[in-house]
Amino acid sequence: MKLNKEERVLRVINRQEVDYLPSQINLADRTRDEEISKALGLAGAGDLDDYLENHLYLTLTLQDKPLFFRDVKDVINDLHYKGFANPDWENNVVYDNWGMGIKVGAGSFFCSFHPLQGKTTEHIAKFMPKNLSRDSYMSTDVEEAVRNYTAPDINMPGNFDDWEKDLREKAGKFFVWASGYFGIYERAYAIMGWNEFMLNIAANPKVVEDLMDKVTDYKVEHAKKMVEMGFKMGHHGDDLGTQCGGFFSRDTFMKYILPRLKRNWEVYTDAGLPIMLHSCGSIVDFLPELIDIGLTILEPVQPCMDLEFLKREYGKDLIFFGGINTQVLPYISAEETRKLTRDTIRTLGKGGGLIIAPSQELMNDIPIENIKALVETIREEREKVLEL
Repeated sequence: MKLNKEERVLRVINRQEVDYLPSQINLADRTRDEEISKALGLAGAGDLDDYLENHLYLTLTLQDKPLFFRDVKDVINDLHYKGFANPDWENNVVYDNWGMGIKVGAGSFFCSFHPLQGKTTEHIAKFMPKNLSRDSYMSTDVEEAVRNYTAPDINMPGNFDDWEKDLREKAGKFFVWASGYFGIYERAYAIMGWNEFMLNIAANPKVVEDLMDKVTDYKVEHAKKMVEMGFKMGHHGDDLGTQCGGFFSRDTFMKYILPRLKRNWEVYTDAGLPIMLHSCGSIVDFLPELIDIGLTILEPVQPCMDLEFLKREYGKDLIFFGGINTQVLPYISAEETRKLTRDTIRTLGKGGGLIIAPSQELMNDIPIENIKALVETIREEREKVLEL
């Protein structure tokens, strides 16, 4: 059976027979492509993606693009020209259509300005998007700020250009999926501020609910557009977990988070689409309810959860994406990397149900020899594990 990458991913999701399990390895810093390629013995950086044999291709709306391309000046300047970003290069901050400030050069995503935190200066006000009322981002009263806040217009001309282009050019060669990263509660706390969000969800929950409802309205329209354009999977990203449990109590999760996820996800379930949730950390306490509202693929599986428990208890309900522990990869040998990779694949992928991947992006501190060991072991194990 010879499958293309899109077919292979879909068949794993649908629990159908496959020739081998698909895989995905993302590098945190693509500026190192040339260095990594050379160390791996490849002819050049252009060969790196073929070497990694990635199966999935992430595509972004232009409103989401500043999150991912904050450090790429040419891209941000083009987004600014099109109305999707306002860079303050002097202070190394890029502001998106939500008014959120994203730090440039932080090494990873870092939200450095929250428009409803009550700390907007006249300098920062110059970079706020035109759709935002000054009464929202200049107010020091959180209720007034939320009341006057408006989400971006999702139908801004050009917002879906990359979706259309990537579906046209990449589908079949890859499984193309539309980013739902930075979901409902993440976007809400990024607008309000982390401390303010957590304090208000306890002391003044209505203001948090009002803000999350505005974000949810946007996310529902985002999901409808995914379905309309023919994506074959819904995606949502909200980091619900820490290393040792959820960010929220079960009561808080059930009352404030789950109903809004359900409203958003009903767009996908009504269309018969599987749903992939990105959540870092341990979210075992929330899995039964998430499965009830449509969760199909858990991404990334992080080993702060018991992998054997996950496979045993939820292997019939979930497809696992990830699991190979990136937190230890900088500190172990190549041989230990092989064992870790092999054990993880055999635990989560026994009989299928796994998209092989690390538990996060590969950061710059992971030795090249461990990247090589990781890739080689994936190739060795991706067929064997189906027979276990």
